[in-house]
Amino acid sequence: MPHATINGQTLRYDDSGGSGPVVLFSHGFLMDRTMFDAQRDALAPRYRVIAWDQRGFGDTRYDGQPFTYWDSARDALALLDHLGIDRAVFAGMSQGGYLSLRAALLAPQRVRALVLIDTQADAEHADKREVYRAMLQGWIDHGLSDEVAQVIAQIIIDDPAHNDAWIARWKAYAPASQLLAPMNCLLDRDDVVDRLSEIHQPALVIHGSRDTAIGFDRAELLSRRLGDSRGLIRVDGAAHAANLTHPAIVNPPLRAFLDALP
Repeated sequence: MPHATINGQTLRYDDSGGSGPVVLFSHGFLMDRTMFDAQRDALAPRYRVIAWDQRGFGDTRYDGQPFTYWDSARDALALLDHLGIDRAVFAGMSQGGYLSLRAALLAPQRVRALVLIDTQADAEHADKREVYRAMLQGWIDHGLSDEVAQVIAQIIIDDPAHNDAWIARWKAYAPASQLLAPMNCLLDRDDVVDRLSEIHQPALVIHGSRDTAIGFDRAELLSRRLGDSRGLIRVDGAAHAANLTHPAIVNPPLRAFLDALP
């Protein structure tokens, strides 16, 4: 299993190999690199697909210290350095989109293009922040109940074909205290809406029509305010993890966007 020791963390990643253009996939909160398996299968071997586990998730080993999505963006850029890659398309779902936007602001020359899946540039809304913090703190303090697990699965996935497998992964988190720093990173993140006009890389925005975690209006804002938006794909019937549950809708425009890049 490939790992890279970066910024004091041991990052787990998968690399499809090959010499084609690179696409770096960054997952959402409570997810891991495997949520992009269908995209990897659709893009390889034309593209070199890299998917990685961020701090606190999957098989990455991190130090448990506080961090921000600016730090996660630096992790992603350093992973490219580790692999000898100068530029990549940054494709991120939810928190993966948060770090991808920040990577484009930190190192625009390293980001060839952006694919932003069910994400936003805003800070977390105050009402949602308190609800999510209470839910996740209860998980940390008392374990993940079946009731809360079902609520989380409905928000993120809402697909019987995938819910149970991800709930099993969440229940296996040990110790649950590893969620504390990622939770604070998520809920206390800064707002970069006013900086979207600084991002001029080609960007494709993809968003589930039934995403209750991030409303469709946030996707519309991204598409409107980014410097070079190439389109907004509405994934009818999808909740928050549109690429996981609806790859047959997501993959064709994703591939078309990548194929059209200079």
